[in-house]
Amino acid sequence: MKSWQTNSTLFLLITLIFVSCDLIKMKDEPLSDEAKPDPVARVGDQYLYPEDLEGIATNGMSADDSTERTMRFVNSWVRKQLLIQEAATKIEFDEADIERKILDYRFSLMGYEYQSYYINQKLNMEVTDQEIQEYYDKNIDNFVLKQNIIRGRFVKLPLGAPKIKKVKSLINSKKEESIEELNSYALSFAATYQLNDSVWMVYDEVIKNSPLAEIPNKVQFLRNNRYIETADLQFKYFLKIEEYRISDNISPLEFVKEDVKNIIINKRKVQLARQLEEDLYEKASQEKAFEIY
Repeated sequence: MKSWQTNSTLFLLITLIFVSCDLIKMKDEPLSDEAKPDPVARVGDQYLYPEDLEGIATNGMSADDSTERTMRFVNSWVRKQLLIQEAATKIEFDEADIERKILDYRFSLMGYEYQSYYINQKLNMEVTDQEIQEYYDKNIDNFVLKQNIIRGRFVKLPLGAPKIKKVKSLINSKKEESIEELNSYALSFAATYQLNDSVWMVYDEVIKNSPLAEIPNKVQFLRNNRYIETADLQFKYFLKIEEYRISDNISPLEFVKEDVKNIIINKRKVQLARQLEEDLYEKASQEKAFEIY
């Protein structure tokens, strides 16, 4: 149990010191009195000097923003030093082990930085509709809905909105001029609206804060209704449902298209990272740049 605690604490300390954006240099060897600048902060026998703050405030920042960012850095440094020094009084550290972990992390960080640079240089962000369709078809069982979704139109109007009775005919119309009129009307008077009936929407998000949200059996409601009007003390709600899909069924491609695109791009990133390692290894092997004894 003690070994687990020690390893966990070592990992925490290494992370605090090296992962943080506010990486600092430790002042273990004091300068001569003549060369030593006045410190900005001190915790025990550790000092933070002005040179450690270089680059914290960038050009173009206002004086107030610069001061605020610098003070955040100083406070963060103080807190980390307090934690490190407290840990040093409670745990017996293996200095050699810590140095190995620091070195390993340093190499990992350098490799990660180059890997990220390489991927950004080589990555193709263009994903065709055919690629999306093919991936969706091959992995369709992975795209199961976790919520009910609908395609349709929704308008939420204050009860005092003018010509409110006309909304029913407009929202149910297929005529382009009626849709344009409804869009103009909603833009002027609606509190919330969604009129693009080709877009899939999460049903619970559409009906949020409306009387429809109080209906207990939403699945049954969707199966039995295509047009709904309801009201509360402040608003009137109009909902025209063109199509619906129930949770635990396969999602339509249009609803997950952006997710599929991101999956394909992420797979490309993984492939590039693997290819980089293989290419470097193969090149070094041919050049006899390394030996394993």
